[in-house]
Amino acid sequence: MEYQEEYNEDPGFDGGQPEGIVSMAINWIKSPIGIGVIAFLVGTFFGLVVLGWGPLRVKFVDAAAEHLREDLREEWGRMVVDSYSRTKDEATAIRRLNELGEKAPEVMLKLASNPLEQSLDDIIYLQAVVGSGAVVQPETTPVAGATQQPAEGGEEEKGILGGWGVPLLLACAVTLILAVAIVAFLFLRGRGGDREPSAAMVAQEFSRQAEHTDYEALGESPPVAQWMTTYLVGDDLFDDSFSIDSPTGEFMGECGVGIAETIGVGDPKRVSAFEVWLFDKNDIQTVTKVLMSNHAFNDGTIRDRLSAKGEPVVSMPGKEVVLDTATLNMVARVVDMAYGEGALPDQSFFDRITIELAVWPKS
Repeated sequence: MEYQEEYNEDPGFDGGQPEGIVSMAINWIKSPIGIGVIAFLVGTFFGLVVLGWGPLRVKFVDAAAEHLREDLREEWGRMVVDSYSRTKDEATAIRRLNELGEKAPEVMLKLASNPLEQSLDDIIYLQAVVGSGAVVQPETTPVAGATQQPAEGGEEEKGILGGWGVPLLLACAVTLILAVAIVAFLFLRGRGGDREPSAAMVAQEFSRQAEHTDYEALGESPPVAQWMTTYLVGDDLFDDSFSIDSPTGEFMGECGVGIAETIGVGDPKRVSAFEVWLFDKNDIQTVTKVLMSNHAFNDGTIRDRLSAKGEPVVSMPGKEVVLDTATLNMVARVVDMAYGEGALPDQSFFDRITIELAVWPKS
């Protein structure tokens, strides 16, 4: 995204929170869709690589001579002529030429036009026989070296899988059935109506219920864009961003709110500060301000560290933060908030916070 590129150019941006990306990846892997995708990839690898290039790979055996390359078909024809010149076994020669199928006349014509050291008379004779349509059924005279069916009571000929064919097919069928069953179970369980809604889902409901500021009633021009975003404790991946577009649909920039600082250890994270940022496509950098808890703001070490990201501002209900860029102006207003309670210092982390973002183009 374009605002990410601008973040990289901003010396005050620390590159985000890698642990958030890791948590997002882990949560995705645990989801029904993630498990289904991984199962599909593993099954595809097993089927194509392990089985496809292993015991189940395609093997071509006992193919007819007509399926050979052109030069090899010609070589086959010369071998037939050599054999006929020595044995004068017309039936065997015809049967072998019939292996060339519709290509036999073409092969014999090439031999006749370039006999090399072979007998031209024999070539012409066999060419005439092939041209007459004489056919000898291959099974009446076995090809030398061909595999014969075993006698009664002997060992049966194995297929390309040998003795592993049936077990492998059964194993593949069982694996496929189990994979489908597991994915279906996880998907249905994920869609179950009894599961507890996530913090992010509850936060969306808070945002929908929050009342937007009526700037026209206040005597101001209406913003070109206006959003509500809410954080609830437990939403460890909170990072809302919005695209700013003109009334005609032209892209103007982006803005958003994300986690800037946490306090304490363990899950869920206790968030003590948020980044509020504004990206202007016509500006050279992203403007950022940091909304901090009362404890974090009054702690000199934390405040100084977060100052590298943007101007620190203590958060309180009704607090407005203004961000200016070359062509955009944004007001971030704290609509409502509440601190969490626990073993950590008082007013050190947020239990929830709802922030309104309103953006105007500069005239």
